[in-house]
Amino acid sequence: MADDSQGGFFSELFAPVAGFGVTFATMFRKVATQEYPEVKWPTQPRFHGRHQLNRHPDGLEKCVGCELCAWACPADAIFVQGGDNDDERGLRFSPGERYGHIYQINYLRCIFCGLCIEACPTRALTMTNEYELADNNRADLIFTKEQLLAPMQEGMLPAPHPMVDGMEERDYYQGKVTAATDEQRRWFEQHAAPADESAETTEEVR
Repeated sequence: MADDSQGGFFSELFAPVAGFGVTFATMFRKVATQEYPEVKWPTQPRFHGRHQLNRHPDGLEKCVGCELCAWACPADAIFVQGGDNDDERGLRFSPGERYGHIYQINYLRCIFCGLCIEACPTRALTMTNEYELADNNRADLIFTKEQLLAPMQEGMLPAPHPMVDGMEERDYYQGKVTAATDEQRRWFEQHAAPADESAETTEEVR
């Protein structure tokens, strides 16, 4: 009985020391955490981050305003309002009959499930690796079309402008259009300048 009581005494005596032993052993191990945002881990290639509205190689938008992404969204985070392209004036935003006139994604609701990507018939909507979407203003987390559109690449012209001469909508999706043509560039040079001047005049009046 004496040995049992003596053993219990020593176990109670060294119990706190054993706990500190785990602490001290952990102190000298390599830290597994990282100093975010100073250090950022690269995401996986198929990471579900911020959405992006893609363009064709000549700059026309791939979105045709079909609203299938909005119907597929389980969180009701997407709002799309389609508009008609104006062929009479050569004002085209997409090769299709319609385009996404208004496009919004509410990141206060979005659950990044990717169902909208699967529903898109033109591969207009994809997801990037950008994940830093925190903000202190709720209104700023409702992204508009201008924020979601992919940046302009070499060979592109900002929409609206006519389609490549002799090409149909299916030719765009078959990869037959590789860049803006000289005819498109000439049209853009003739029609973009008056629009810019009118915008500047409007700013001055305000």
